[in-house]
Amino acid sequence: MEQDEKYIKHCIELAKLGEGSVSPNPLVGAVVLDKNSHVVGTGYHQKYGEAHAEINALNDAGEFAKDGTLYVNLEPCSHFGKTPPCVNRVIESGVKRLVVGMIDPNPIVAGEGIRKAQDVGIEVEVGVLEKECKKLNEIFIKYVTEKQPFIAVKTASTVDGKIATKTGSSKWITSDLARIEVHGLRKKYDAILTGSGTVIADNPSLTCRIPGGRNPVRVIIDSELKTSPEAKVYQNDGIRVIIATSENINNEKMKAYPENVEILKCSLINNKIDLHYLINELYQNKIASILVEAGGILNGIFLQNKLIDKFYFFIAPKILGDNQAKSIIEGFDTVDINESLNFRFDEIKSLPPDIMVEGYL
Repeated sequence: MEQDEKYIKHCIELAKLGEGSVSPNPLVGAVVLDKNSHVVGTGYHQKYGEAHAEINALNDAGEFAKDGTLYVNLEPCSHFGKTPPCVNRVIESGVKRLVVGMIDPNPIVAGEGIRKAQDVGIEVEVGVLEKECKKLNEIFIKYVTEKQPFIAVKTASTVDGKIATKTGSSKWITSDLARIEVHGLRKKYDAILTGSGTVIADNPSLTCRIPGGRNPVRVIIDSELKTSPEAKVYQNDGIRVIIATSENINNEKMKAYPENVEILKCSLINNKIDLHYLINELYQNKIASILVEAGGILNGIFLQNKLIDKFYFFIAPKILGDNQAKSIIEGFDTVDINESLNFRFDEIKSLPPDIMVEGYL
């Protein structure tokens, strides 16, 4: 069991190398041991539409896979998609044992790959480091089971929960190290979403500045097209930008924006963009994950609509102490502490002098 955990951990680390390149597919890594328990092959899913982890690892191992063990953090697929079924190649390789971190939650797989391996006499072990494997692919799990994107909110605040002074001053609350961590998050998510207020106040680029990191789709909620077509977020040629605006918007106003900007007309609720409609449209565009980097009002609306799965709170050792300063979450009228929203802390990461608190609703 100790050896199994060791190699599933290795699979997880390999799988992470595919972050930002395989969506909406899952992150998968694989390790092959020969019959004498020596590592003879490794691989990971490198790019959407290309070979899966098991194939890369088995190709790396070659004939040494026969009578050996294959470790993989996610059940091998059993269906034809962009590539043939991985379980067929697993069977052909002649491995005697298959160790799987978790069953594939995709309804078109859901244990079928394991059953096919068992049917030909391969010994199968399932559920090794299952919790860690599920966290690794939390985005994929929601995408295939709920048919909705996984949505996280990222905030950068003082200890007293303020993201800007009452005049709007916010650069910079957190340190360089914290901001580098944010760019790492942007690499992982398919889209970054913000509101018109943030674009007008901060004029952000919302790009990933990590070498080799992909730039996510930028989604701007701007029901009245108040943001300037000259804003930085619209000026990066080749990077997809979507403006979610009112279904009643004047078509002439739309023409002012650059060609790389897509205008998505959305239905309104109380004169605000219907977030459920927008999120469904983004799902239809194969956007599996969204990182919300917005102000307190939009963060609050997402919470009120029960659309948030995860939080990243970046907290600096600073205090503003001003009740008129802008908060990370606004728009609630809570009078009793028992009415407060509860979430659970999952991880606290030190980014001196700041910290990042990761949590789930």
